[in-house]
Amino acid sequence: MKLFDSHCHLDDKLYNRDLGKVLERAKKAGVAHMMTVGVNHKSSAQAASLAESKPGVFASVGVHPHYARYCGTATLDFLIKLSNRAKVKAWGEIGLDYNRMYSPMEDQEKWYTKQLETAAELQLPVIFHERDSNGRFLEILKSHAKEISKGVVHCFSGTSQELEHYLNFGLFIGVTGILTIKERGKMLRNMVSDIPADRLVIETDAPYLTPAPEKNHTRRNEPAFVRSVLLKLAEVRKEDPKKLAQIIWENTCRLYNVGT
Repeated sequence: MKLFDSHCHLDDKLYNRDLGKVLERAKKAGVAHMMTVGVNHKSSAQAASLAESKPGVFASVGVHPHYARYCGTATLDFLIKLSNRAKVKAWGEIGLDYNRMYSPMEDQEKWYTKQLETAAELQLPVIFHERDSNGRFLEILKSHAKEISKGVVHCFSGTSQELEHYLNFGLFIGVTGILTIKERGKMLRNMVSDIPADRLVIETDAPYLTPAPEKNHTRRNEPAFVRSVLLKLAEVRKEDPKKLAQIIWENTCRLYNVGT
């Protein structure tokens, strides 16, 4: 099976000592491509550099809602320049997070909107983050949906109604290791069969959200573990893992405009 980890954070300090071995394990697990995702000025630059230096690694640039308070015109200009690099294939992750509120609501909404407009101008697919925004995320997205070429709802864990909205907007749905967690993943397991196969992508969000099989041995997630997400997804959907893996590979390559 050829796999694509559609969302990870390889620039995280938890990989400082052994990133080479992490990438080797990913390759052995069948993970041929990885999208390392920027969350602010610094990590976007690191993601772009990593992508340039590592085969099979691509990058996105953007400002996560946690860092919206630090965003500004100069930051956007810097990210726009980064986006011109050949292996930068997406803008994100961007959106709203009213759960932890690391940035004020007005800053989150301002820079979410500005980044949607920027991604539309650049014709880059968007990686979305949403948590506890009480409909505001969708409200802002709705006013820009026609301008966005493609996008993915990273780490989907919403309601069936939210899922319906995302699908109506033409978005891909990112499924993480939450699917494998007994209690936490119950609601997601009940919904994944409702997602059309051509809208599914899988991700680790590494080093976070370690799947259940590996969680017994390590707290740190890594791209190799996306295989466990795929196998659980196939089990829940009662589909052949190899066939589903091929569909998801093609989906992710299409999402990020990467050759298959």
